[in-house]
Amino acid sequence: MTSQAMVSMSWVRTVLAEAQRQGIEETTLLRAAGIQPQELDRERWPIDHITRLWRAAARLTQDAGFGLKAGTVVGPASFNVVGFIVQSAATLRQALTVVQKYQSLISDGGRFQLLAGPQTSWLVYHPRQGDLAFSPHQIEAVLAAVVSASRWITPQPLRPTLVRFSHEAVGPLAGYREAFACPIEFNQAYSGLLIDNSVLDLPLPQANAQLARLHEQYAAAQLQALAQQQGLDEAVRNWLREQMASGARMAAPTRAEAATAFGLGERTLARRLSERGTHHNALLDEARRELALQWLAGGERTVREVAQQLGFAELSPFYRAFQRWSGSSPRAWATRNRSVG
Repeated sequence: MTSQAMVSMSWVRTVLAEAQRQGIEETTLLRAAGIQPQELDRERWPIDHITRLWRAAARLTQDAGFGLKAGTVVGPASFNVVGFIVQSAATLRQALTVVQKYQSLISDGGRFQLLAGPQTSWLVYHPRQGDLAFSPHQIEAVLAAVVSASRWITPQPLRPTLVRFSHEAVGPLAGYREAFACPIEFNQAYSGLLIDNSVLDLPLPQANAQLARLHEQYAAAQLQALAQQQGLDEAVRNWLREQMASGARMAAPTRAEAATAFGLGERTLARRLSERGTHHNALLDEARRELALQWLAGGERTVREVAQQLGFAELSPFYRAFQRWSGSSPRAWATRNRSVG
């Protein structure tokens, strides 16, 4: 079992609001999802709660485009303080970088990754589900929300050049074209938006560096408080990524080394991670996946170099792991990514 991801109530409200627009009352939706009304008083929900909410909303509305519609109408409130920083950014690329940095204030049920190419860049969304498999509506809502959010800050609506989904089409193609106004590909290795670099780097008229710094200070304080609440699992995952990214070692960091780094005994570390619903190998796998996708898309390392730096003694176990992570071989994934960059 992976550690339980959490999502802010502002994103929960996005689902509730779209369901209500379609005639489904809040109490009806919560009952169908098996969630008690008092759960709305929490500051954050476990990701499985909102997954059940998405599934119930799609079932009750019978709307195959529910996720797209929910994402298309999001406002700044759905992004908490991150929305205010985004509105002060100098460029869309900087705005997306801010979202990456403070993503967990909105939800740590997924992570954005910006993969830069010479002419275009991929904004890839990596879901981090709980015990329940994500509803495709969740992923569609996230990507639609990125396009929708751009309207707050850009002179013209963002129009990606290509959108990819890791799942098959849920509804009619017309709904996807209306939401994204570009070609759509399904059953791909990842979900994301391909965006022209000229769009990403265009100066934005409402940029305000002083206001952005003020909001970032507040966001940083919120992030620090959240990290203390989230506890050891996130800290260990970040430490593992830093260790492997440093290039100073060729073996994967062990549980004993992690325990030493955090001033704990190895059994104590194992017990505390277990209390968070995870373990060292699961966190190592997540960190390896993130770095592998990042490095192979960047094109600066060979497959063998990536495997070695992630601590794989041989290529064959790395190939098996990468197939599990992405549904593709490392070389095929890297070629497909770099060919559109």
